[in-house]
Amino acid sequence: MSKIIIKLRAPEPSDANLLYHWENDISLWMTSDTVSPVSLFQIEQLILSSSDIYANRQQRFMIDCMINERATTVGTVDLFDFDPRHLRAAVGIMTDKDHRNQGIASKALEELAKYAFEILNLKQLYCYINSNNIISIQLFEKSGYIKTGVRKAWIKEKHGWVDQFHFQLIP
Repeated sequence: MSKIIIKLRAPEPSDANLLYHWENDISLWMTSDTVSPVSLFQIEQLILSSSDIYANRQQRFMIDCMINERATTVGTVDLFDFDPRHLRAAVGIMTDKDHRNQGIASKALEELAKYAFEILNLKQLYCYINSNNIISIQLFEKSGYIKTGVRKAWIKEKHGWVDQFHFQLIP
């Protein structure tokens, strides 16, 4: 297997259509807690206003991966609920269906952690994962996150209630 080379970068206006496609993919809504579509205009406005994590309390990064010697945008990784007082932020990640199970998400979480701990000087990162999302649980555990809590019957899904796990990464 060749070495995975990724780069995290800020979203550009040219990413709007790709983000529009991902944000409106109903199959992803349960994991992102989304309940309604997002307009292209809303995405364009978010891109234009998302440059300062201290002002917006969130920062989205596009995940670019070298594929066939060409940078291809394969997903996003986000810091959100940024708390500069307590030096923590939540993490969310999404990779395009065609680029999953290749180690890209692990590498992106590694790069995001470097940014969070070395540039922002955060104390910890955290995330919430539904108990039935085994792939995400494995990804975050592989990336060093520790399960530190359970919210019982927290998320209502089509076929009933599921628990939600709390994970933390504290270097």
